[in-house]
Amino acid sequence: MTHWLRFEAAGAEHFGTLDNEIVTVWTGDLFADPQPTSQQFALADVRVLMPCRPGKMIGLWNNFHERATKEGLHRPEHPLYFLKSSNCFAAHGDTIRRPAGYHGAVVFEAELGIVIGRRSKAVSVAEAPAAIFGYTCVNDVTARDVMRLDPAFVHWTRAKSFDTFGVFGPVIATGLDPASLRVGAVISGEVRQDYPVSDMFFSPAEIVSRISQDMTLEAGDVIACGTSVGAGPLAAGDTVEVVIDGIGRLVNRYE
Repeated sequence: MTHWLRFEAAGAEHFGTLDNEIVTVWTGDLFADPQPTSQQFALADVRVLMPCRPGKMIGLWNNFHERATKEGLHRPEHPLYFLKSSNCFAAHGDTIRRPAGYHGAVVFEAELGIVIGRRSKAVSVAEAPAAIFGYTCVNDVTARDVMRLDPAFVHWTRAKSFDTFGVFGPVIATGLDPASLRVGAVISGEVRQDYPVSDMFFSPAEIVSRISQDMTLEAGDVIACGTSVGAGPLAAGDTVEVVIDGIGRLVNRYE
């Protein structure tokens, strides 16, 4: 297993690998034959950035059996998804901010994120794993009360694309089996979500294959796999942690 990250150190941006709190700088293109260097930093001496720069973030809805059962939903025939705009992306350690003038609920959603590793269009389920570079932690933050302001239209994009609402990182993990993972959310020290990835209606390979029939996926794009039971509102001052063993811990403060 390898943990990749982007970071700022000594006045410059780099990408590299993290091992035992030591970051090794790599050069080239993260998604196309990167090469290691001898330069290293202590993790404590760097500022962690978003681990990649997505062109888009795609988020799934209703992708877990347990949540569907609880909410009286049926298994969809095709992944149900929305887009989060690029302005909303935020990194580990950044502050999640309430939108100005909005007084409703701001909700955390802990999710597994798929990071695409190469340009992919209309790939099969068998081909999809080769299109996946790795996996990351995602907090799909949502201004829940915005979604149904108009009874004729659900404001998915607006509710989910406010600045700082697309949080992901701190690393991209490669070489792991996503079906063995559990996703957790810890809010100010309290465990609020803890669910298995294996409960998904659509596996990562199925998600990538199905969505790639609809649109071209580019290297660095992130697909958030949806969330299960336990997602809920945040209070000002909360610390939000998305925890996935094997990937890491994405930590942010909400104000």
